[in-house]
Amino acid sequence: MPDLARTLISVGALILLAGIILLFWGKFFNLGRLPGDIFIQKGNFSFYFPLTTSVVLSIILSVILFLCLKK
Repeated sequence: MPDLARTLISVGALILLAGIILLFWGKFFNLGRLPGDIFIQKGNFSFYFPLTTSVVLSIILSVILFLCLKK
């Protein structure tokens, strides 16, 4: 049971850290409006698909997880 508690605390701390980073991210980086992101607007309809942003975040998270889980 103590292992589960430590895991939940760690996950909660990571979620809190991710939330704080995302809160201040827009002030320093323009992630979410990169070239390659798809934005279509016609009349009162708009569609946004952050394709490039998704790829960049995937690469960043993959590198972070690789470095953290490397033994």
